[in-house]
Amino acid sequence: MADPSLEVKVEHLQDTVDQLSAKVDSYHISLVNIVDKKKKKKDDEGDENEERGNWGSKLDFLLSCLGYAVGLGNVWRFPILAYENGGGAFFIPYTIMLLLVGIPIFFLELALGQFSSSGPATCWRFAPLFSGIGVGMVIVSALVCIYYNMIIAWSLYYLFASFTSELPWAECRAPWATQFCLDYVKLMPRLNCTDDYGWSGDVDGACYNTSVVPKVIKAIWNETLAKSNDIERVLPTREYLRREVLGIDQDDNDPGLGNLGPIHWQLVLCLLLGWVFVCLTLCKGVKSSGKVVYVTATFPFLVLIILLVRGVLLEGYYTGIEFYITPHLEVLKSAKVWKEAANQIFFSLSASWGGLIALSSYNKFHNDIFRDALVVSFGNCLTSVFAGFVIFSYLGFLANELGADVSTVAGSGGTTLAFVVYPFAVTKMPVSTLWAILFFVMLVTLGVDSQFVLVETVTTSFLDIFPKTRKFKGFVVMCFCAAFFVLGLTLTTDGGLDMLDLMDTYAGGWNVLIIAICECIAIGWVYGARRFLRDIETMIGSKVCGCLPWVAFKYIWAACWCFVTPVVIVFVLIFSWIDYQRVDRLPQWADALGWLMTLSVIVAIFVVAIVKFCMAPGDSFGEKWRVVTSPTSDWGPALPKHRTLVTQYVPNFIVDPKNDSLPANAYQIEGGQTNLAYQFNGKPDDVIGKYTYENPPETSTFEPVIMATKM
Repeated sequence: MADPSLEVKVEHLQDTVDQLSAKVDSYHISLVNIVDKKKKKKDDEGDENEERGNWGSKLDFLLSCLGYAVGLGNVWRFPILAYENGGGAFFIPYTIMLLLVGIPIFFLELALGQFSSSGPATCWRFAPLFSGIGVGMVIVSALVCIYYNMIIAWSLYYLFASFTSELPWAECRAPWATQFCLDYVKLMPRLNCTDDYGWSGDVDGACYNTSVVPKVIKAIWNETLAKSNDIERVLPTREYLRREVLGIDQDDNDPGLGNLGPIHWQLVLCLLLGWVFVCLTLCKGVKSSGKVVYVTATFPFLVLIILLVRGVLLEGYYTGIEFYITPHLEVLKSAKVWKEAANQIFFSLSASWGGLIALSSYNKFHNDIFRDALVVSFGNCLTSVFAGFVIFSYLGFLANELGADVSTVAGSGGTTLAFVVYPFAVTKMPVSTLWAILFFVMLVTLGVDSQFVLVETVTTSFLDIFPKTRKFKGFVVMCFCAAFFVLGLTLTTDGGLDMLDLMDTYAGGWNVLIIAICECIAIGWVYGARRFLRDIETMIGSKVCGCLPWVAFKYIWAACWCFVTPVVIVFVLIFSWIDYQRVDRLPQWADALGWLMTLSVIVAIFVVAIVKFCMAPGDSFGEKWRVVTSPTSDWGPALPKHRTLVTQYVPNFIVDPKNDSLPANAYQIEGGQTNLAYQFNGKPDDVIGKYTYENPPETSTFEPVIMATKM
């Protein structure tokens, strides 16, 4: 008979064991949860794509895109373009072109880069025939970044020159001022010239001191007559830019492309400083540049707000702003206005230069690219409009100071506005040094943000083509920056301004429009808009911007990519050809050099297409065409866990094309996932083990079948 006390002890011991077991299970579950949470946190914070790297945060990418899109053109080109094309009425075609051209191309490129995790040189694996588009993008970015950094160098020169008690361009000074400088030439009646000063009042509208040889102009008695005889008072800031900064000597027949002249060491140092800053920022990849843009991308907005507050306190500001926003609706009948609006939208967003693809290629796979496209596109355009209010408040003030019309002091925009008109306006203000420093720091930050992405586009493409060099990225960036610096030395000569204008006219003009058309054809018609929209939905899900249904937008994108956007771009391209005007001051042979830059991009697109077609396997034209217009085995997301999502709507999609342990034509299939296998001679057992063959032996008869293989 069993001892009752022993049974009680056994039961008690069993209860204790059960309790301990429950506690162990509880601790195990808690430990698993902690590990899972830490793993999830690590996945959220760390690199999703360890081989290529990702942005440190979503804000890094957003600010980088915004800094790339919002550049110098927003400040010095858009305001003048608006007043020349109807003032406030220009906002109507500008907004329409944003919706029809700007956002569709912008969104297309961001989505393409994020889905493929590839830069502009390698993201065309969905249709190898179009690989030349990426080559063209890299050429454009390389050409533009060479001269773009020269503008940054000018801004640095002016910034350093501003750290004085009195701005050096505030008044005409020897040795850089000529006899036409504003302070040297007075406005007075003709009788005063002769009676009060004893000068000679010529029929050309000017008064001369004839007591010296050669005679010197001292005053203008009729501005209209004098201007018709090429006699005009010149702002000291214009003399300072041309003769002191750029070293252009007007008495030496204005050196140009045919006579570059010597290199100016001050500009060389500023150019070198610009390239060193770009190199140091990019040498660690997007991790380092993503942090720098927190300052460089936000500072311009702060300065614009400060400048506007100061501008509206100046006398005459309202005249300038009224001149800017007064609508002239009759201009909407002109095709030229719509062409200019489309051009400005297209180039202000930096679409089809490859930079957007390069930036988004470092995104995590499920980033809401739709939201980012809208934020950056509208943010860029609103910045342009806002900058117009800032600029024209100062133009109104300057017109009031000079007693001239706003259109007279506005000039033609561009470098004239940034380095002539505004610097002269601040000389008429109290504490002019402060306002000059703020303005030129803003120009530097606007420039370097765009420059970061231009160089990143080139280096990313190189690293994608030669992935083994990724561990030497810092060295690669340094080599490219050094090469671009050397190529930019011609821009530091007397003829550097003409070289810059030549590159600005031809490097990123019509060729970029042709790239955009090719993009629309490749995605909309060859790869298929429906397939691409499904790819996007795989990344962002059924809800965009947090709450909006994706289905409400995707057919709009399809219509734009397939029809609306390419048609509008063709219209802009044709009208640009009709309205083409060469740069008059450049020699005729310079046009050939400019067209060489333009055609190098177009030739790259077609030459690469021909090479891809000729090298494609197949005996007939149709077989080769199918190969070069169909996705390759490695097209798609970089990581297998994301590629498995594509198999839900592309059953024959290869999950892991980069498994180095397999034969070159074999691909491992993850557990339970569907992939393409070939049924050799009608025998599924011929599929070797857990692998499937992309291409069966030539001696076998085969047909594709859908198979699910368990690991």
